[in-house]
Amino acid sequence: MTKFTVNNQPVEFRMDPATPLLWALRDAANLTGTKYGCGTGQCGACVVDIDGTAKKSCLVPIGTIEGSFVTTIEGLSHDRSHPVQVAFVAANVGQCGFCVPGIVMTASVLLKDNPSPSEEQIRSGIANICRCGIYPRLVEAIQRAGRIQRGEETVTTPRPGIDPDDAARVVPALTP
Repeated sequence: MTKFTVNNQPVEFRMDPATPLLWALRDAANLTGTKYGCGTGQCGACVVDIDGTAKKSCLVPIGTIEGSFVTTIEGLSHDRSHPVQVAFVAANVGQCGFCVPGIVMTASVLLKDNPSPSEEQIRSGIANICRCGIYPRLVEAIQRAGRIQRGEETVTTPRPGIDPDDAARVVPALTP
């Protein structure tokens, strides 16, 4: 049995220690925000924060992280208020959204280590692959997240969801 902390909760996985962290998170812990992309560590869709380092969870056997602290996209913030999440929503970064959790986790670790990264540092630090091509908006969104994190900028974005009054709105019939 392997024990470590996931999103501030102690967890004991009764799985083979060679099981990739990705599958322990998705299958055993039901934390499906961490995505399975390539399974070979190339795409970055499965990135999580392990002890303050961005790691591709498809390559990390759970037996190697005994006693570690793991943060997934679900644990980054419960209300999507982390500066990276706020900046990504404000800049409309996501398209299909599949790669976004891994990119958000990579960016959050980058900003922990360097709260004011240059464009070059962002481009070299975010090696995640996005098939939709969000890269033009990505650099500015991460720089904006840094400004939010440093308290230099405030962004108010609507919380996800829909107002119940708008959910079943009656649309007036068109008259010929």
